[in-house]
Amino acid sequence: MCNKEIYRRILKFTNLAERNNKIDIQLYDKFGVKRGLRNNNGTGVLAGLTEIGDVNGYNIINEEKIPAEGRLFYRGIDVKNIVDGFQSEKRYGFEEVCYLLLFGSLPSKSELKEFNEILGESRELPDGFTEDMILKAPSPDIMNKLARCVLATYSYDDDPDNTSIENMLRQCMELIARFPIFVAYAFQAKSHYYDNKSLYIHNTTANLSTAENFLYMLRMDNKFTQSEAELLDLCLVLHAEHGGGNNSAFTTRVISSSGTDTYSAVAGAIGSLKGPKHGGANNKVRQMMDNIKANIKDWENEDEIRKYLARILNKEVNDKSGLIYGMGHAIYTLSDPRAVMLKKKANELAIEKDMMKEFKLYETIEKLAPEVFAEVKGSSKEICANVDFYSGFVYSMLQIPPELYTPIFAIARIGGWCAHRIEEYYGCNRIIRPAYKNITESRDYKKLSER
Repeated sequence: MCNKEIYRRILKFTNLAERNNKIDIQLYDKFGVKRGLRNNNGTGVLAGLTEIGDVNGYNIINEEKIPAEGRLFYRGIDVKNIVDGFQSEKRYGFEEVCYLLLFGSLPSKSELKEFNEILGESRELPDGFTEDMILKAPSPDIMNKLARCVLATYSYDDDPDNTSIENMLRQCMELIARFPIFVAYAFQAKSHYYDNKSLYIHNTTANLSTAENFLYMLRMDNKFTQSEAELLDLCLVLHAEHGGGNNSAFTTRVISSSGTDTYSAVAGAIGSLKGPKHGGANNKVRQMMDNIKANIKDWENEDEIRKYLARILNKEVNDKSGLIYGMGHAIYTLSDPRAVMLKKKANELAIEKDMMKEFKLYETIEKLAPEVFAEVKGSSKEICANVDFYSGFVYSMLQIPPELYTPIFAIARIGGWCAHRIEEYYGCNRIIRPAYKNITESRDYKKLSER
């Protein structure tokens, strides 16, 4: 709880802190610094090697960035082909993807069965964990609670600092299994203690998929449809991995390179993903869409929508950030393959849920936003809908509360984080230590009496 008197006294130092922590952006160019580890053409600075994930959104021809249709690969396999494969066989795919990311190859039928059994048996939390670590210390933010659960798991692990590959794999598989339970229970505690709702804690079910089990624990009556579980499973698959350069995966690698334990590395990744510029972006899309729906009278009037999008870009409405959330990506240019696949499945569920009017509004904004961006900004930059644009809509159709949008992202991404941790630890084995140029002039120390 914030001490108001202390906070008031701290406020007087604000101007001092602001003045002494600003760096002239022009100095980054002067010293050739890649701000945000980005090259001048928007591509990422090459910081490492990986065999886990690959994100393609453009081609470099004669040092020029040429837009291209987006493609995403897990261990060299196009994610679209993975999705088509398990969906054509009427199976859930998230567990198969986690196996692929961790071990580098697709599982056989017997290997996948054993992997699913291990995950199912690992879902049970240690004795007293739910009561002592979750219910007795609820949090208004599920991501912070998730990080605390991960760090607390260290205390329940008989061998937490052992960084042998077999022990790290054990820890990783337990975290993959337990993330949905941590999130579901943390949400129930938050709903009860902060929102004054009834508390209900459902036991996990070993024979359900990750998507099924999460919906089972989340809903009071445990009920869900197969199409709902299939769509959530697709969301988990599409969010599972996105290359070593995304902020949370890179955070995992930086922390892992120091040689620390698995729980510390994963907790750091959770903190990264929470940020609104990373995993928290899906909630920004939801908030923007709520604003648009409240202020546009005719959702089918493209001219009215176009004008309102222009006002958003001109910082006149919504949160006045000048951003159309869910549009544009650091790598994807012409299309984000995750958004394409999610949109297709969202369309099917929108028909089932009688929410086509809202789906059409999303579709219209997706079509108009690049045109309005080009007109308002005078830019030829190619922008497309990213995965965050449709994920919030999908979760709303699944009746998942907004405070769970980013935690679900974490449930999906834990497999990718664990794969990057193991690869960094065993594939590189050198602490990440980039350079920062100090631009402060040397000065003398003055005694307290002389200041």
